[in-house]
Amino acid sequence: MTAYEVAVRAEAALGEGPTWDPATGRLLWLDILGMRIHTYDPSSGARTIRTAPQHVGAVKPRAGGGLVLNLRDGVGLLDPDDTFRWLYHEPVAGRRANDAAVAPDGSLWAGTMRYDEAAGGGTLSRITGDGGVTTVLPDVTVSNGTGWSPDGRRMYYIDTPTRRVDVFDHDAEGVRDRRPLVEIEEGAGFPDGLTVDAEGCVWVALWDGGAVRRYTPDGELDRVITLPTPRTTACAFGGAGLTDLYVTTARTGLSSPHPLAGSLLIIPNAGQGLPPTPFTG
Repeated sequence: MTAYEVAVRAEAALGEGPTWDPATGRLLWLDILGMRIHTYDPSSGARTIRTAPQHVGAVKPRAGGGLVLNLRDGVGLLDPDDTFRWLYHEPVAGRRANDAAVAPDGSLWAGTMRYDEAAGGGTLSRITGDGGVTTVLPDVTVSNGTGWSPDGRRMYYIDTPTRRVDVFDHDAEGVRDRRPLVEIEEGAGFPDGLTVDAEGCVWVALWDGGAVRRYTPDGELDRVITLPTPRTTACAFGGAGLTDLYVTTARTGLSSPHPLAGSLLIIPNAGQGLPPTPFTG
């Protein structure tokens, strides 16, 4: 029995960033290199595609409507009428945005990386609704999955080349006491995006691993879902009951891509997701 289904058959170069928007009942996802922002309505199958102004690493709903975008040159706001403006603008030559997540307090934790993936060339920064920026982690390489435990007291984070999922203590003052939760073994791929479910377990998409794994809060491997294309990039719960796990995939760099490479996949009734927090800006 196949564990996955195809939500949207596509050929995204670098599909990423699935995010459920409860206000619209749609899933947001994107193609970083294609500069495309996708929406998918599972109740009707309706889809939309809009073009981002730059390479876009993440897109999240805003509390007042519209979207916040983690872009090559900073963080931008897209209003409900599609008007665009910069919230934080800091171009760095050779660097682009990557994954981002909204913390329980409504701030955006936005990652960056260099196009050439040079070691230490990226950052993880916290951006507030008024545009305030704090660099939380300097000198990361490929800033990727970020998420919080159901009680908000733990933050999980992936810098992909480390092959680890790390965990921090988290409170209103920030994060501290970084330590490994999981180390992905050689040959299993590299950790990319992540999401945390209502039981506090961490789901991790494995780049060049063709799978999504679920780990308990103690770091024990609990479940493996094998997928047909190797470059699985990120995962998020969505649907009316937040029980379906959506998984993005990529086809960039594959000499003979699988027909589903770049598609949006879905694992029905995979678990119970947490209600997403919108960005306060």
